[in-house]
Formats: sequence, C-alpha cells, structure tokens
Amino acid sequence: MATYTHGHHESVLRSHKWRTVENSAAYLLDHLAPGLAVLDVGCGPGTITADLARLVAPGRVTAVDTSEAVLDEARRTAGLANVEFAVADVHALDFPDGSFDVVHAHQVLQHVGDPVRALAEMRRVCRPGGIVAARDSDYAAMTWYPEVPELDAWLALYRDVARRNGGEPDAGRRLHAWARQAGFREVAVTASVWCFASDEDRGWWGGMWADRVTHSAIAGQALAAGYSREELERISSGWRKWSAVEDGWFAILHGEVLCRP
Repeated sequence: MATYTHGHHESVLRSHKWRTVENSAAYLLDHLAPGLAVLDVGCGPGTITADLARLVAPGRVTAVDTSEAVLDEARRTAGLANVEFAVADVHALDFPDGSFDVVHAHQVLQHVGDPVRALAEMRRVCRPGGIVAARDSDYAAMTWYPEVPELDAWLALYRDVARRNGGEPDAGRRLHAWARQAGFREVAVTASVWCFASDEDRGWWGGMWADRVTHSAIAGQALAAGYSREELERISSGWRKWSAVEDGWFAILHGEVLCRP
C-alpha cells in the first residue's frame, strides 16, 4: 500500500463530500440499472456510494475503504438499506471471483502502490459481462488562470510528496495502459473535466486547498520531506489570492476507463 497523501482532515472531506455520480462518474451512468450488484472501491465519505445505491436499488452496493473512520462517515452519509461497508485493500479484495456486476473506483488508483495489481483484483471480482470503471485526475494536466507562482509551487510540491508516498499523481493518462497490463482487452477510454470559475466555485476550491495545504496530512508529509512551514503558508496564501481573481479559472482533467473482464 502507498501512503494516502490526502488523509481525512475536514478540508479533504469538504471536497470529497461534493462528489456525486453526476459530477464524478457520469461516464458510468449508462451501465447502471436496478438490481445490479456494485462494489465501490475507496468510497471515502460515501456521497458517490449513496448515488450508486439509489440507481441500482433493489440491487446492493458494497462500499470499501482502508479507513474505518471514513467508513463511519460514509455510513452516516449513505443511510440506505442496500449499502454495506467493509475495510479492504484493493490489492487483495476479500470477495470471491465474479461477485459484482460493476466494480467502481474514483480517484483511487493514483494513491495505490500497484495500480495494475489493483485493477487485476477489480477484474477478478467482476462477473463475466460486467464492468470495471475507474476515473482518476491527472495533476500535471491541471491548468489555471491567471498565472500564480504559488500554484506552480503547489503543483510541484504535491507531485513530489505523492510520489514519495508511493502513488502516481498523473494517473489519468495512465489508466488505459494500466488496464491493458491488468489483463483487460476491451477498454473504452474517455476523459472529462471539473472546472471552477464562478465566484462561489473559486472561493470553495481555493479555500479548500488553502486549508488542505496547511492542515491536512499533506502538510505533515511535506514538512517531513523538507519543505518549510513558510513555504506551505505562502502556497496557502496563493490559493486565496487566486480564488479572489474575478476572472480566475481552474480545470482538472480526468482519465476514465470502462473495462470488460
């Protein structure tokens, strides 16, 4: 397992709770139907899980994560009878072969130690004719306006720390290759973006990262890697400066794969 770069500080969960099937898994929607059995890998606080459960009811969703604490948050979020939760490692899922119709992972493979092995496990527990779906952002492809030097420093710091932790922050562009290496031969590849440009969206996104870079797990990891508290504070201020720019814009590219076992 890699070290999870983000951790579960409130500033992290603030962004994770914003995620829905509509804004984070739209590429999967056409493959969801009532009665399906779904595995949601790395469910976090459970907002996507809850949407999946509503869409496949009376089918069941099994939601897994490595943290019992965040699963408690997900239980409170989902609150649905057709969802069950378990601690699990995606590299070694404790489910029989062919247990699920859909196996889904959002922003997970960028954080694991062996994404090909993780995808192979997701393939193993997926039924013949089912779907394995994965979506990951690509940090090197993130872009913004106006140019803010502190955001350049943030991106370099994040990619450095994530790789020290054993992850791959530029996962989005690698999903197709990883899926093929995991044994999938039928892989549909797409891409989509999140865009933050309105006053409200900039304030939310910039404020979240301003807090995250100084208070979440990444702050401690950066300090341990030799970055200074002053650097973190400067990056945090840069995020707030960017979010206050009236014509500011930030886009996040995601890679997506729909794989058939």
